[in-house]
Amino acid sequence: MQPILEVKNVTTGFHTDNGVVRAVENISFTVNPSETVCIVGESGSGKSVMSLTALRLIDYDNGKVLEGEILFNGENLLKKSPEEMRKIRGGEIAMIFQEPMTALNPVFTIGKQITEAVMLHKNCSKEAAMKRAKELLTLVGISEPEIRLKQYPHELSGGMRQRVMIAVALSCEPKLLIADEPTTALDVTIQAQILNLLQELKERLNMAIILITHDIGVAAQLADKIVVMYAGKVVEEGSVYEIFDKPKHPYTLGLLSSIPTIDGDRSQRLTSIKGSIPSLMEMPEGCRFNPRCSFATERCAVDDPVLESIGTRKIACWNHGKVMADFKLSV
Repeated sequence: MQPILEVKNVTTGFHTDNGVVRAVENISFTVNPSETVCIVGESGSGKSVMSLTALRLIDYDNGKVLEGEILFNGENLLKKSPEEMRKIRGGEIAMIFQEPMTALNPVFTIGKQITEAVMLHKNCSKEAAMKRAKELLTLVGISEPEIRLKQYPHELSGGMRQRVMIAVALSCEPKLLIADEPTTALDVTIQAQILNLLQELKERLNMAIILITHDIGVAAQLADKIVVMYAGKVVEEGSVYEIFDKPKHPYTLGLLSSIPTIDGDRSQRLTSIKGSIPSLMEMPEGCRFNPRCSFATERCAVDDPVLESIGTRKIACWNHGKVMADFKLSV
């Protein structure tokens, strides 16, 4: 099976007063048709930068792809002209951005914002686009679509605005949907509804999804494959069952251990990873996780491990054999 998306050794940097700072470095992963790949990690790990890089939106944010290839259906997106990329964005590849409260334009109605995307990519009349907009709102579970299309974003709840964002993204039937923290700022019950909706739409429309999240519990619900990022690099990659059943990287283990369990001892403090993610301007020598790692050795402070294939997964750690091989967590 040919992947729908191949990210090969991609490095993205930002221009600063102190030179180019690398936000993601030597990133590689694939997305197969109808597959959900979750990119997880703390804030500042490079997840959103990677998604913006894939859509070439990083070009408009003082960023630049320094190395690598991004192949979509075998074609290198990095060699596409701005005009060609505009046809791909929103058409074959769509994105749900963070914060639905701010992603929608407050001065345009919901109908205007959905029909604009349809008319741009489908080259259809306003009447046909409005009909499509009604169908999309119904598809994402919004009742009374005729009324909602005439409303402005501030008149809708957070959950409804997120559904509108999904409707906009699906308006042109993309082959790949990138969802960047789609449940941010939503309460737990609405989060569950949005995640269930994404799963239903994926199966109904037969599309692939890249889900970006810092919540590894969200990844457990939707992912086929998980890519764990830390400080701009991929540190572990594997199926959802491999990652949750036997994590091999200390950072992955830390993320899983920090999840509170329903039968946990309430008198004990929640597990956390010591320290904080390093600044892009002051990356540690060797493995970037070594200052926070309980498995670190002298080698970790000198040599940066490469991402190597071990069986069906990929790991970047000198001491992966020492990580809790018998760690168990119910998915």
